[in-house]
Amino acid sequence: MKVVIVEDEIIAAQTLQRLIMEIRSDFQIETILQTVEDCIEWFSSNSAPDLVFMDIHLADGSSFSIFDKVDIDSPIIFTTAYNEYALEAFEVNGIDYLLKPINKARLTKAIMKFGNISFRKDNLQLIEKLVRSLDEKQNRRKTHFLVPHKDKLLPLAIDDIAYLYAEMKVAKAVTFEGQSYLLDYSLDELMRNLNEEYFFRVNRQYIVSHKAIKDLSVWFMGKLAINLNIPFSDKIFVSRGRVPAFKIWFTREQN
Repeated sequence: MKVVIVEDEIIAAQTLQRLIMEIRSDFQIETILQTVEDCIEWFSSNSAPDLVFMDIHLADGSSFSIFDKVDIDSPIIFTTAYNEYALEAFEVNGIDYLLKPINKARLTKAIMKFGNISFRKDNLQLIEKLVRSLDEKQNRRKTHFLVPHKDKLLPLAIDDIAYLYAEMKVAKAVTFEGQSYLLDYSLDELMRNLNEEYFFRVNRQYIVSHKAIKDLSVWFMGKLAINLNIPFSDKIFVSRGRVPAFKIWFTREQN
């Protein structure tokens, strides 16, 4: 049974691969694809796999844009960070989804179900419409965070944030003015509330705004270091597995 994983977070992809093999050792992971561009190239030149696990949001765009360029006739199980209540409509006509972080019991249920999945493009269009609607609601809702400051809660505009980081399990936001604020979110939760067009999680500790990046330094073994346009005493490195997706994100046109 041939399986393809579409996931731009290499750690998430490796975790999913491990869980799949624990559940079904007869499955063969053909490849892990990290970008829309990679998917178009691979599906254009290879026979359809028996099953695809596909993240909705990739570094270089929505996975739905893949279907505008290439036909995929395989059953697809989408992976997403949206909450379960919002995604009830995903289980239409056999198309399934997995909520991140992926739970082994839920993954087992999805794999058992996939044999009955009938993939149809009209289902895909319905889901794409749903996701766009959810994106619009998220973008309208999340323009500020409430942050504690002395005895008050202040609105912190997301546009004012240069980077975010985790330190001792506490998340902090640093503004372009150099001010630091505590946030009551994990970095995973923050990424679900940030526009991925403007923010990128470069490693497990840092999320960086596109506007805050001055330039990049190339280190040994192709390692990338980010130089910020605000005072910063340390180096922020892009995780090796995220470098290809980061390059696409950094060089694409911003709206």
